[in-house]
Amino acid sequence: MNIKKLYKASVMTALLIAIGSLANAQNNTLTAKEKKEGWKLLFDGKTSKGWRSAKSESFPTGSPGWVVKDGTMTIQATNGAESQNAGDIVTVDEYGPFEMSFDFKLTRGANSGVKYFVTLQEKSGGSAIGLEYQVLDDDVHPDAKLGRDGNRTLASLYDLKTSDKKGAVRPIGEWNTGKIIVYPNNHVEHWLNGKKVLEYERKSPEYRDLVKMSKHKVWKDFGEADKGHILLQDHGNEVSYRNIKIKTLK
Repeated sequence: MNIKKLYKASVMTALLIAIGSLANAQNNTLTAKEKKEGWKLLFDGKTSKGWRSAKSESFPTGSPGWVVKDGTMTIQATNGAESQNAGDIVTVDEYGPFEMSFDFKLTRGANSGVKYFVTLQEKSGGSAIGLEYQVLDDDVHPDAKLGRDGNRTLASLYDLKTSDKKGAVRPIGEWNTGKIIVYPNNHVEHWLNGKKVLEYERKSPEYRDLVKMSKHKVWKDFGEADKGHILLQDHGNEVSYRNIKIKTLK
């Protein structure tokens, strides 16, 4: 390679590194506008502050488990079992109506989920109980073919309502952005990469009919708490999260 080409390659490499560093610096932060609107970071990008185990008051330790590194909160892979190793983590605080945004990155064949209105009262033995924004590799994980009419696929309301996400999904290994909005009137929306992929009315007769057809029917008043924790699920597969933020709605 001649000196001119070598110089150009070096400049391009330095530029890409600078762009990557700038992007990382902007993660897990709030703009002045977001702060004014009432947004709050649920993950500071450096520590597990604000999070605890769904089964105890402390944050789970040990390896493999939950790791905070390079601005991400990552659950490491174990054996694909549901909440049998490090286990789920939940926010210390509880939330009623809210708007929440989060980035997630799946590995091939991975399964996880973001749950809301988690009360921790059910003592399920597996994953804690709550409404779930499904986080899944639909092409590989078998759960995508279970349930009813695809209601266990990515961005769906798990085992209840199927998402319509055509054209919104980014490839495995890339970051996706999920959003959950729960309005004070109990209207709920799931979003994926800027597209609204489903909506429903919590506590409505139609919602309760969906629950009766689901695996959740064994839980009294499933998903109807007025407030609850936000949960990130350990399903034994590697999945990363970042830019987790929330604002309460009134």
